[in-house]
Amino acid sequence: MTEAGAVQVTPEVIAQAAPEAASGPEGPQPMGVVVEATGNTEVDGVLVRLEDADVLPTEDHIEVYEDVHRGLRDALTRLDDNRS
Repeated sequence: MTEAGAVQVTPEVIAQAAPEAASGPEGPQPMGVVVEATGNTEVDGVLVRLEDADVLPTEDHIEVYEDVHRGLRDALTRLDDNRS
């Protein structure tokens, strides 16, 4: 149920509001993510996973980011453990 005067957002409404967006290519488009080497092979191995976000739909990015975050956290923990 919509309020009086409210516009229901449908694909047709979006196409009328932004025709260039509606006529664009379907599916995920590469963002051109470039991951530079850090010099730490463990960290570099984890960061390579970010490139997966380039070919995945947006809703799947969170899994990639969580994997990378977990890997970086583990790498930092190991560095701290080696210092003690």
